[in-house]
Amino acid sequence: MSMDVKLLKKICEAPGVPGYESRIRNLIIKEVEPLVDSVDIDNMGNVIAYKKGVSGNKKAMVAAHMDEIGFIVTHVDDNGFLRFTTLGGFDPKTLTAQRVIVHGKKDVMGVMGTKPVHVMSAEEKTKMPKIQDFYIDLGMTKEEVDKLISVGDPITRERELIEMGDCVNCKSIDNRVSVFVLIETLRTLKKCPYDIYGVFTVQEEVGIRGANVAAHTIDPDFGFGLDTTIAYDLPGAQPHEKVTSLGKGAAIKIMDAMTICDYRMVDYMKKTADQYGIQWQPELLTAGGTDTAGIQRMGKRGAISGAVSIPTRHLHQVIEMAHKKDIEGSIQLLKACLESLDQYDWEHR
Repeated sequence: MSMDVKLLKKICEAPGVPGYESRIRNLIIKEVEPLVDSVDIDNMGNVIAYKKGVSGNKKAMVAAHMDEIGFIVTHVDDNGFLRFTTLGGFDPKTLTAQRVIVHGKKDVMGVMGTKPVHVMSAEEKTKMPKIQDFYIDLGMTKEEVDKLISVGDPITRERELIEMGDCVNCKSIDNRVSVFVLIETLRTLKKCPYDIYGVFTVQEEVGIRGANVAAHTIDPDFGFGLDTTIAYDLPGAQPHEKVTSLGKGAAIKIMDAMTICDYRMVDYMKKTADQYGIQWQPELLTAGGTDTAGIQRMGKRGAISGAVSIPTRHLHQVIEMAHKKDIEGSIQLLKACLESLDQYDWEHR
């Protein structure tokens, strides 16, 4: 298949921090409406794309969160500099020398600033930076800032998608690449035995909030999380630390800190990948969690759940990197799993 990098670029670059997902949500709705039987938006802001199955007696939910890590304005000082707090997890040192976009009455470009190295004490130079050390400089006076920016305005990171070799590189590959995978899977799905609910969730980065609500509403029998995972195939990494590697295929989640995937689903996904000649690798992550947890636990009886994970380097930075082959393999694996759900013995043994 030929990957639609232009669409992935639009998805990755669209703004949408937790709780402020309007722009990415509107883009998703425009893309999925022609591909499914119906589209619904719940009170949380989740987009639920429904595709009717052949039998309709069971339901499968697939979740890809649409939000990205970012910031929110907490204060404007007397000189027009902004203070902020984070929405999602950050390593403070990755903020140095970055541009951001403040989404006020209009989008305003800013830069992350901190104390210049030239005026740091010897002790300060040895300390790791803290989020509180940073401010945002808009290059404007307070009077100019007050006309455009208010406390509570969301802030996203500024970085465009580029292609590097066989990889794509951008901010917010986590988790916009999964939004792309779900859209492309819905585009290529043929007859599915069961009803499919493709859910583009909100507020995952602050506690899988959207997925919890959607799973409670849908009450699925089967669940698939879609998210990025760590590819620590980098200089200095020990073999047992890698989790996954770029270019080695879609990852099939075994567990993370919030989910132990159903052993039946793991077995089913592995066998399906092998049957269709789809390259895969196992994912066992001892920290972090995904929407898979909400899907698995928040329905009335629980869901038989697993996850397709896309290996990604440099997570939660503006230089996240994924391999095109792994992205394409993730689409193929999810499609094959959804189309063959009735071909496996799901009884506990």
